[in-house]
Amino acid sequence: MAPGVERGQNHAQLLNTESNEDYECSLNELKTLMEFRGAEGIQKIKESYEDINGLCKRLKTSPTDGLSEGPEQLERRRTIFGKNLIPPKKPKTFLELVWEAVQDVTLIILIVAALISLGLSFYKPPGQTENTCLPENYAAGGEAGEGAAGWIESAAILGSVVVVVLVTAINDYTKEKQFRGLQNKIEQEQKFATIRNKQILEIPVADIVVGDITQVKYGDLLPADGVVIQSNDLKVDESSLTGESDHVKKGLEVDPFMLAGTHVMEGSGRMLVTAVGVNSQTGIIFSLLGASEGEDDETPNNRADGQINHDHGGQEMIPLTERVGETPEDEEEEAEEAIKKKKTSRRKEQSVLQAKLTKLAVQIGYGGFFVSILTVLILIIIFCAEIFGTYGFTWRSECTSVYVQYFVKFFIIGVTVLVVAVPEGLPLAVTISLAFSVIKMMKDNNLVRHLDACETMGNATAICSDKTGTLTTNRMTVVECYMAGKHYTAGLPKHSDIPGSILQPLVTGISVNSAYTSKILSPEKEGGQPMQVGNKTECSLLGFVGDLGRDYESIRKDITEEKLYKVYTFNSVRKSMSTVIQNEDGSFRLYTKGASEIVLKKCTTILDGTGEVIRFTVADRNQMVKDVIECMASNGLRTIALGYRDFPADSPPNWEQENTVVSNLTCIGITGIEDPVRPEVPDAIIKCQRAGITVRMVTGDNINTARSIAAKCGIINPQDDILVMDGKEFNRRIRNSKGEIEQSRLDAVWPKLRVLARSSPTDKHTLVKGIIDSTVTPVREVVAVTGDGTNDGPALKKADVGFAMGIAGTDVAKEASDIILTDDNFTSIVKAVKWGRNVYDSIAKFLQFQLTVNVVAVIVAFLGACILRDSPLKAVQMLWVNLIMDTLASLALATEQPTDALLLRKPYGRNKALISRTMMKNILGHAFYQLVVIFTLIFAGDVIFDIDSGRGLSLHSAPTQHFTIVFNTFVLMQIFNEINARRIHGERDVFNGVFTNPIFCTILVGTFILQVFIVEFGGQAFTTTGLTLSQWLWCIFFGLFELVWGQIVSSIPNKKLPKFLTIGKSKPEEDETLRREAADTVPDLADQNLRRGQILWFRGLNRIQQQIRVVNAFRSSLYETRHYKRSMNSLTSIHDFLPQQHHHDDDDEEEEVQQLVTSVQVLASEENATENNQTQNSVA
Repeated sequence: MAPGVERGQNHAQLLNTESNEDYECSLNELKTLMEFRGAEGIQKIKESYEDINGLCKRLKTSPTDGLSEGPEQLERRRTIFGKNLIPPKKPKTFLELVWEAVQDVTLIILIVAALISLGLSFYKPPGQTENTCLPENYAAGGEAGEGAAGWIESAAILGSVVVVVLVTAINDYTKEKQFRGLQNKIEQEQKFATIRNKQILEIPVADIVVGDITQVKYGDLLPADGVVIQSNDLKVDESSLTGESDHVKKGLEVDPFMLAGTHVMEGSGRMLVTAVGVNSQTGIIFSLLGASEGEDDETPNNRADGQINHDHGGQEMIPLTERVGETPEDEEEEAEEAIKKKKTSRRKEQSVLQAKLTKLAVQIGYGGFFVSILTVLILIIIFCAEIFGTYGFTWRSECTSVYVQYFVKFFIIGVTVLVVAVPEGLPLAVTISLAFSVIKMMKDNNLVRHLDACETMGNATAICSDKTGTLTTNRMTVVECYMAGKHYTAGLPKHSDIPGSILQPLVTGISVNSAYTSKILSPEKEGGQPMQVGNKTECSLLGFVGDLGRDYESIRKDITEEKLYKVYTFNSVRKSMSTVIQNEDGSFRLYTKGASEIVLKKCTTILDGTGEVIRFTVADRNQMVKDVIECMASNGLRTIALGYRDFPADSPPNWEQENTVVSNLTCIGITGIEDPVRPEVPDAIIKCQRAGITVRMVTGDNINTARSIAAKCGIINPQDDILVMDGKEFNRRIRNSKGEIEQSRLDAVWPKLRVLARSSPTDKHTLVKGIIDSTVTPVREVVAVTGDGTNDGPALKKADVGFAMGIAGTDVAKEASDIILTDDNFTSIVKAVKWGRNVYDSIAKFLQFQLTVNVVAVIVAFLGACILRDSPLKAVQMLWVNLIMDTLASLALATEQPTDALLLRKPYGRNKALISRTMMKNILGHAFYQLVVIFTLIFAGDVIFDIDSGRGLSLHSAPTQHFTIVFNTFVLMQIFNEINARRIHGERDVFNGVFTNPIFCTILVGTFILQVFIVEFGGQAFTTTGLTLSQWLWCIFFGLFELVWGQIVSSIPNKKLPKFLTIGKSKPEEDETLRREAADTVPDLADQNLRRGQILWFRGLNRIQQQIRVVNAFRSSLYETRHYKRSMNSLTSIHDFLPQQHHHDDDDEEEEVQQLVTSVQVLASEENATENNQTQNSVA
């Protein structure tokens, strides 16, 4: 037994007696069995149970019918053998979250300072008063004595800290609850095919029990440990557990043991479940790591990212067996290297928004820290200069408490300035926005597994999409066929039209050479279409059998899955499936179906019109490709060829030599399968193109089929200068004479490539990696990829955002993805783009609002300290403002609904400033207005409103109407400016859609009501006093004028502003190798001169193109649509340099020059590629 397995078995030992009473196998016995491998395991099964059937008998299950038990018996099994889940880490309690919130450094400093101030306010030296330590004018206006009111401000600060901590903790608690809800949603989505009561059911993985019979197939992620009962070419990737990269063949004669968390890479079969949850090999390892008890900090992160209970094995696991000869030092070195690789891998990169926010927060933090220290120093220096210089006081021991109390007050003011200046609401705003978006995206059929993928999708510049099911309906039907020497185009043949010698292999071949999980069921509603379950291509062929008047089910009953002699299952390399059956006379017959060009190359004979086998030459094949296959493909049909071969009983081949076996076939016929384009896809493609996103189709289908579907979708247009090619041509262009991929060759292909047909998963990965690593564009491309197959995993992981198909996708693809499309629909990807852009814009709106408050509050506090020896905005007041702008504003502005206008602009890009010139114009413009109003009220408010001045009062003097008006006006200006902050691109209509966001309206009204209460009833705690109606109306007027001022600010053209006003601009990413190569390269001056000439030439060409298009605009009413299509797809487009229809920042002037240079480089590289590749037979 493996070391440490005994841990966690106490409960099992208690149940051993029970288990022996109910079942003839104990839990420990089964766990021990699953530790064996290969021949040893087979021997162990024979010694203990005779065979697999004996093990099934002891577990009281049927290898063919599965369990036939009720809920009580199933629960009994869970009690004895365990549940199929690994208990998650306990969620943090509310008190723990409160404690975490209190750990904030600035809050701790505030608490300590407030406590010191509170203690000093009650300390009075005997026989001394404040008047003996300070000049008289320092105590002027002090109606409330310092002893009576001194403690109130400190207590109010502590109260405000409590409120901030509670609000933060409540938000964190809600967030964690939502994430756990998302986790449960993902777990419920995960189901597995299980046989119970003779029926194949899709049951939740958590419901699987020991004794269940599960069906496993290509692409599955195994949910539990088990033993193979029946295997068809079954191969499993166990690298997650053993560290071995080679696929392990599974079968009764080879290695029957299947382990949870491993991936089925080929074949299909059935498995008896023998261990679940913490008792599986994966569960044992996690128990040893303490994951099930919450000892390992990594586990919750994995789960928060969407890891399913049984999926832990799919992540990086500790190998079950140690490698021979490895020392602990070697392991440590390898671990360090792995950590380094993780840090440098693209998957661990910060998202676009995260990188910009991190940089911005650091910059603002430094600025706030500097101003806060300066404020404290100035206050202390002015105080000391006046007291000990101007007034000639000396420091006496009895006055120490008075002076220290002032110093503590100055310190509190400085810390409060820091609290207001530091944008601690940013993480909260990001979290709220992402959580809000994730929940809403579920309704749009996007199940987000990694939060940052939601925002990254908003910056996507390229989408590499599958065809089947994503762009098409994935409801396939045979509409044409070539049988018995005749091409049926108008309608399918009847069974009477086909000779019996063709009909028999046709019907039998389709019935048995398909996954038995693929079937046609009766329609759910009367008059509806039959339901297709399983692989849709196979379902279309099974439907064809039904159209011929034959029943595939009766054939499958005669030839059950156990009778299949050998199965070569479909995979992306074979692009075909073959099944061998043994006839009654001992001979064998092989049935094959697959991609027409591939299967026809293996055919040497064909069945003619009479059903006779005739010779099928290369010339015949070429003629058939031209007359039949290309004809079907040009109509957008998927072509599948069917064939067979007979083997004598006395000399069977070596079945392991697949290439020899699947050759010299007899062609039965060819079917043309229609998979209609989803009606909503063309509009979605147009939206992507308008949004600056290039859509590429990457499919395994025939090039003509792919071209036809791409044209119907709008991916390609006749007037576009684009490339359509197959995988073979793609590899020829991107590889050198040594067969190595060169980035320069790839850069000459991918910008124009729109359709890649007959591609393998490796081709898809190469394309995605090439686009991401390319430097021909000024900004690195952000690539989204869709995938459904097991081999799509590398491409999905490499992509910035990986979309897995929720319906057709395998478990492996889903695990590698960032977002799961629950409806497999391309339009859902477009919705994800919209939500991603909305997240980015929501954060930008919040930043615009918050930084306006920051600038004003910090300047008021700083100048107030310099001029008035005190901040006009008191510590508690600034904490209230901080609460408004951090928590409430982030909730209000981060929950805006996305609009279609988000798809009418290009992606921001990685080196675009987070705070654009438009936003900076708004921030500075509104800050200017607010500062003018506030300083006017501070220095002239007492005269304007004919009230007592609040300037120069003592430390604990009573609140005045003067400074209450200042505070009230400041807050009301922020409330109304929050409406202005809803627009970041210079739009004038700030009220558009405001009533579609009830959260925003509620927070706005709620903040105003709270402000009324604070002003009227805050008293000494908030340093406020009641205002008259006229004073309130003036405060509201100053606040409302923010909306008018917003219109004035919007009228200022961005081009008049200096370019350095952008903030949060992250540098474009650069590959380290390329950087080193560039450093070693000597610049060619002649090349630079040539480039200048090319730029001038290109600008001239752009002007000519623009003039031509203006002329064409008067000739055609379709100008706009064509312009969009042309401009988004053509590399020589001038779209980047034309005025945008919708508001967009004018911050791209420098980038345009880069784009000009880049476009010239692209053109030059294309010219070189053209010279190297004279034959461009795959250009659309």
